[in-house]
Amino acid sequence: MHFVELAVQNVRGFSPAGRFALKTGYFVLKPPTAEPSPLAGLSLALLYADGRGGDAAFSATAQKPGKGALTFVGQDTLTYRVLREMGGGGTLHRLNPTTKQPELVTQDTGEANQFLRGQVGLPPRTTFEQLFTLQAAQLPSRRPRSGGRTMSTPGMPAARTLSSPGMPAVRTASSPGLAAAQSVLPASDIPAAEAKQRELEKELVLCKEVDNLQFEVDGLNSQVFSLESKLRSTEPLKEKLREAEALWNAEPTPESMGLPADIVARAERYGRVLARRDEALARLLSEKDVADEEAARLPDVQPLVRNRNFWIAVGVGVACLIASFFVPKTVRYVALLDVPAFGFAAVLALRYVEELQDKDRVERRGEMFAAREKKIAEEFEAEAGPVRKAMEVFDVDTPQDIPPRLQRREQLGATVAELRTQLISQEKHPDFIDAGNQLPIIRQQIELLNAQIEQKGSFVRDLREVERELSRVKDSIALARNPHLAGGVVPGMETAAHGTQALEDPSPQLLGLTGDLLATDIQAVMGLARERCVQYFSALTERRYTGVEWDRDGRTSVIGASGRRLPLSELPPREVDLFFLSLRLTLVEKVSARVKLPLIVEDAFIGVDESRLPLLGRMLKHLGTLTQVLHVTPLAGFPQLSDGTVNL
Repeated sequence: MHFVELAVQNVRGFSPAGRFALKTGYFVLKPPTAEPSPLAGLSLALLYADGRGGDAAFSATAQKPGKGALTFVGQDTLTYRVLREMGGGGTLHRLNPTTKQPELVTQDTGEANQFLRGQVGLPPRTTFEQLFTLQAAQLPSRRPRSGGRTMSTPGMPAARTLSSPGMPAVRTASSPGLAAAQSVLPASDIPAAEAKQRELEKELVLCKEVDNLQFEVDGLNSQVFSLESKLRSTEPLKEKLREAEALWNAEPTPESMGLPADIVARAERYGRVLARRDEALARLLSEKDVADEEAARLPDVQPLVRNRNFWIAVGVGVACLIASFFVPKTVRYVALLDVPAFGFAAVLALRYVEELQDKDRVERRGEMFAAREKKIAEEFEAEAGPVRKAMEVFDVDTPQDIPPRLQRREQLGATVAELRTQLISQEKHPDFIDAGNQLPIIRQQIELLNAQIEQKGSFVRDLREVERELSRVKDSIALARNPHLAGGVVPGMETAAHGTQALEDPSPQLLGLTGDLLATDIQAVMGLARERCVQYFSALTERRYTGVEWDRDGRTSVIGASGRRLPLSELPPREVDLFFLSLRLTLVEKVSARVKLPLIVEDAFIGVDESRLPLLGRMLKHLGTLTQVLHVTPLAGFPQLSDGTVNL
């Protein structure tokens, strides 16, 4: 999750009206005045509105209510925008990923809060406020102090300082983080107690080994989670691809509607086919008219039997032929006249046949025209029939309206192809491939470490429990060897400062909230944060402290460079603040490997030595590579280390 844009109007601490683009990384936000802008409080008011009107205090003037709008990307990778009027109502919108238009989610404050928690992945208000907003008012030195003295713990009397001849003043059992001297009795059998001490020392070594192995396992598990998150980074794209494929498959195809696959091409060339048909029919009609004119010019064919000339010629020929038998031989040459007579009759008969052939030819040309017209109509129907059917199916008036009705499937197909290309590109990215290659190796390392832990023993007590028991055994031996200390004095401890109130230890609350956020127990959070917290704290205190320990309840003890262990409450307030900053930065770093939430810093480094500010800036710069860090400060040194600046 990260913030994208903040818009304000008449909100104190900001410009009278403005829109501020917020990017990922480490960004410095410069307030308009020397006072830090209340970005954390405004963000809480926008994201966790209670509907009681308390956020009206953010208005710059009482005459006109302030307004704020925050755009952010949720854990579900969707973009949301919450708009509120300070002291009034508000709305929650979601950006539709398809249309890129905002859609109203709800106008009810309760529904909006529930939606942000359940759907968007926003943590509880206390978790977000205590872990992901860092303000000067949260520093232990600026918070109300507990009422007891430094040496007291809840449920126990205040500490007492006792002295004996030759011994320095010491602290009693009520000192937090040490064995309770008043509950330790002198050892009745010193050799047995010493043997017990040696056994506990061996067990302590074993516990440290197992604890170190478990710490390595926790670190590798964190890497596994990071690699799995990287491999799961393609899941949103895969889900989009599945949705696009489902829409593409659900979209009707030409085949499913009984249309040819090339119906779009047919619809596009329908006009040309129609014009070609009309042209062919016009040409056929012209030829038919010419044929009709020729047929009209042809005379009517008179039957041969009605042709008088034919019969005259035939009669003359027959008469001449018969006369040749009855006339004298000297005039028989008259019979030769039958040849031209019969020839003339034959010519008339041939002419009659020709006229019949011409008439038949004209008649057959009409049949040919009819056949050509039928063929033209059939060819046109074969091409245009599916188009007319498609017009009926889609209920459109013209063929030009058909392609847009089928264009959605083509667009969905193009979207599917593009998503597939993006998925292949992501899966071929070197980081993705490296994550896939490293994951089985790290899992194998975890299995080997778990096998080593099992070899150390099926049950190993908690390291701090063994340390406490060993401390009690040592105290019992010391009391047995020095009976005059049986009044409840523990040797080797310094006098407590009377009259000084203890600062509240921030660890129990912060570790508990982190455990709730990561759905794990507080001991797992301690193991996850211990090494990194030591690194931060040691760097900020110039190596004066080399270790940090927490008891079962999360109370803090620090180990100095000399190896001396002190409860956090005995440190100077400035160093308690440095430990608080170290722990906060550590928890944000570890949580960001699993849950991305923006860190809002409102100039929380008041009272910190200026020499340490560049180091804190580099720490925030490092956190900016893991999650979004928004640092509100007027100081000039931090912008040089940031990824960018925004003027509020």
